Amino acid sequence: MKKIWTLLAPVLLVACIGGNDDPNDITDKFDGTRNIHESFERHSDGSISYHAIPWGGLEASVRDRNLPVDWSGYESITIEFAEPLKHSVQVKLSNKMRTFGRVGITKLRYYFDGQDASQVDYVAIQSSDSCTLEIKRVYLTPGTSAWETTKLWEGECSFGNWENGISIPASQFLEAQDGDQLEFIYQNDTSDPKVEYWQFKTIYGGTTTTLEGNADQLNEWGCASVGSSGVFRIHLTAKDVKELRKIGLYANGFYNIVTQVNLLKRGVSIEADTEVK
Repeated sequence: MKKIWTLLAPVLLVACIGGNDDPNDITDKFDGTRNIHESFERHSDGSISYHAIPWGGLEASVRDRNLPVDWSGYESITIEFAEPLKHSVQVKLSNKMRTFGRVGITKLRYYFDGQDASQVDYVAIQSSDSCTLEIKRVYLTPGTSAWETTKLWEGECSFGNWENGISIPASQFLEAQDGDQLEFIYQNDTSDPKVEYWQFKTIYGGTTTTLEGNADQLNEWGCASVGSSGVFRIHLTAKDVKELRKIGLYANGFYNIVTQVNLLKRGVSIEADTEVK
């Protein structure tokens, strides 16, 4: 059973700030911190030194005429750091989408991939510990691809507190290729009001080794934090494809309910002309 999923990028008008030549660069929009004990400086080249405290936040308001903006036509947001991260970071978009960046990386790219990016108010960069983050730039990348969807699994798996998971045999991945996406359709399990975060862990079947495609977004236990109910996707690497074809996949996590797992294969590229409002 196959269907075509297409990401079309709308044409948006741009209000350039500070003479930035890249209309999709939003570095200039970061103009405040979430905690009075934090501070930041903007340098002549546009880069930012952000003096963070644990789980504070450097924030960019991206509202247009005091209304949320529609970023549905974008593929991803990327944060480039001048130095390797000494502490992990979290990136949040309007409390709906979030991703994690591990220690040692200099570039964190967060694919929207099926998330609801139609009502974005702000972007926040948070550190897990006190430090200075040297941020070179933050920019959006327009979406330009169509994807063909093949269903791998369907049902209802409630992860609970890591109690349950999904196994998909190697035979299901025989057509997978480097650059394809693994897609989980899920909803947050809100049965426990004390739970305030949700996670996925994806490993090669019968091992403790996590997939390589989203390694930069995994925390120290190999888990990916996700936002509100929607879609979680991993861009597969050549190693991922080799291992999945050989031993399959096992996925579990923390308080998510998965109803479908798909393999997305890249189709025809679509010309895009998308700019930041």
